[in-house]
Amino acid sequence: MKVHYDDEIDALYLELGDQEPDGVIEIAEGVNVDTTDDGKLTGIEILNASRKMDLNTILSYTLELNQDILKKIAKSSIQASPFVAALPGRNK
Repeated sequence: MKVHYDDEIDALYLELGDQEPDGVIEIAEGVNVDTTDDGKLTGIEILNASRKMDLNTILSYTLELNQDILKKIAKSSIQASPFVAALPGRNK
């Protein structure tokens, strides 16, 4: 998903995929959903966005990662490090 915001016209667009929309459905005043002919959602447009929502919540994000995965990545990065591999007593 990609988020586009145009502050000149106060419009927010949530791009949900790479497909080109074939139509649009207005679900509320100034809130439009782009769709394909087979009913897939491709985007959501919100006009006067700053009046309808807190833009800080959509234009920022929090990334939550599984701690076990992070530990495995860190461990494999340390083992693969040329510096660590050159330490005395390390098998190459």
